[in-house]
Amino acid sequence: MPLHLQKLEDEDRLSMLIDDMLLSILGRVSLRMAVRTAVLSTRWRHLPWLLPELSINVEDFLSVPCTEPLDANDMEEAMVSLTKATRGFLADQKRGSTISILHLKLYLINTFLCEVGPLVCDAIDNGLLKDLDLTVLDETDPLDCSDEDMLQRAQEIDTFFRAYPSVLHCLTKLSLKNAGFDKLDMHHVLFDCCKQLKDLSLCYCDTGTFSVFKIDAPNSKLCVLDIDKCRFERIELVCLPKLETFICTTWVSQHVPVTFGFVPSLGELELSWGKSYDRCPFKLSELLHGTTSIHYLTLDFQGENLWLQPEMEELCTAFNKLKKLSVCGVFVEFDIIWITAFLVAAPSIEKLHIQVWNHACDVGDFRGDVYRDRSTPQWEMRFNGSENRLLKVLEIDGFRALEQQFTFIRSMLERSPNLQKIILRGDDQCDDCRPLDASLLHPSKFPQKDEEEMVVERIRDGIFSPEIIFDEDWSLSI
Repeated sequence: MPLHLQKLEDEDRLSMLIDDMLLSILGRVSLRMAVRTAVLSTRWRHLPWLLPELSINVEDFLSVPCTEPLDANDMEEAMVSLTKATRGFLADQKRGSTISILHLKLYLINTFLCEVGPLVCDAIDNGLLKDLDLTVLDETDPLDCSDEDMLQRAQEIDTFFRAYPSVLHCLTKLSLKNAGFDKLDMHHVLFDCCKQLKDLSLCYCDTGTFSVFKIDAPNSKLCVLDIDKCRFERIELVCLPKLETFICTTWVSQHVPVTFGFVPSLGELELSWGKSYDRCPFKLSELLHGTTSIHYLTLDFQGENLWLQPEMEELCTAFNKLKKLSVCGVFVEFDIIWITAFLVAAPSIEKLHIQVWNHACDVGDFRGDVYRDRSTPQWEMRFNGSENRLLKVLEIDGFRALEQQFTFIRSMLERSPNLQKIILRGDDQCDDCRPLDASLLHPSKFPQKDEEEMVVERIRDGIFSPEIIFDEDWSLSI
């Protein structure tokens, strides 16, 4: 059969599928691609308006290539296209079914919000739209954002919500950036008005520099809270009964950055911070006081000094249900045997993930004046013959054949009789590191094929027999 006829036959077979299967296919491509596909075939023409989940992202409408950083004209042109797309997909006469969720990413340009706002409100009021995932983008570098700029941005967000209250009523996910709510009641907007909110992300947002953000929302449905580089002195989670995941990145507090009150559903906690040279280390047990269900904990030190005080027994209560522990950003020259302290406190851990930090771009002359020398952590180990019988998987990212890493792995095998699998991965270095890699004391050299057998022998030491997996190209697949 000629090639062009074979292609036509394949297309006909695809078009013979039922609508549900074709919608499943369209749901895996961008909205622009779905519309283009519909234009090419009468069979597909009505399908984009039947999609139960829509994603309208202003970034998809930016010209290619676009300026870096984006200028106002690029953003305005993209918002023109987004407004047109929103109008087309939320029009009653074209819709054949209810939209279960709309993912909407836009720029805060009042000219266009006055058009997009009513469209979304009408869809909500008419029962066409059930849930809204809203991201308010901002291309301004936070370092170039003054306090006045942040106050103005928060005021514009508040004005938009006040003008279109229906948006708040079906808002299930919200992401904000560069907004200062010093003169506004952020708690009222986010927790009293957004009664359906389940996922909240705040980046470079606050209620004033070094302010305390207290969340007391017993009726809130919030499940995920992500606080990234916000200038809160402390976050007090007084009452969030549905909260399952809390992420806190780069805080300004000199001491414990967050306190937990009534958070009975909190199971996943991620703390990430690098610049610890001018901060007092705090006790993790103090921070975790009040939590009872943490099962997945991530600690990321971003290659700097540890911001935790040494402790073991004090952590036992908080670590009682811990199943997975991820310790990231541990400087390559640090001894990592101290991580064993967490295993002593958490005998129920099933998976341990460690990521070694080995960035050439922040070593020696490349570090800059804002950092100080790193100090090797000194933690007193008191094992008392305890074992981790549930630990089955150990993952090490940034592995290299250093004696300290072999020592750590063997110590894990000695105290974890059921450790079945060890996954060793290479570095996930940034673009700035690659030309500087030779400057490192321990260059990013993952074991070659002919070296793997030697590594296996060093780990097993003639005593142990875990499965050992080498995964050099892991960073290319994530």
